[in-house]
Amino acid sequence: MVQQQQAARLTAWVHGKVQGVGFRWWTRSRALELGLVGSATNLADGRVEVVAEGSKDRCEQLLALLRSADTPGQVDHVAEQWSAPKGGLDGFVER
Repeated sequence: MVQQQQAARLTAWVHGKVQGVGFRWWTRSRALELGLVGSATNLADGRVEVVAEGSKDRCEQLLALLRSADTPGQVDHVAEQWSAPKGGLDGFVER
């Protein structure tokens, strides 16, 4: 019997040189490949906030990608927060 995947909401704040380098587009592409919904938003302080909802394992995969050496720009640190999904998201958007 296949176990039902637990749904989760990941909020990640990506620190480093991640604005103006295609980081949000790259994040959106990876999230869509993983079947996640959410957004990637530039913040005024230079960080990118990533909100993703879907199965916990897929969100963990996205978090690992955000921390990998394969991202555009330069990621110095990724802070994460986990919560229950809120729903109401459609697709994955860049803001």
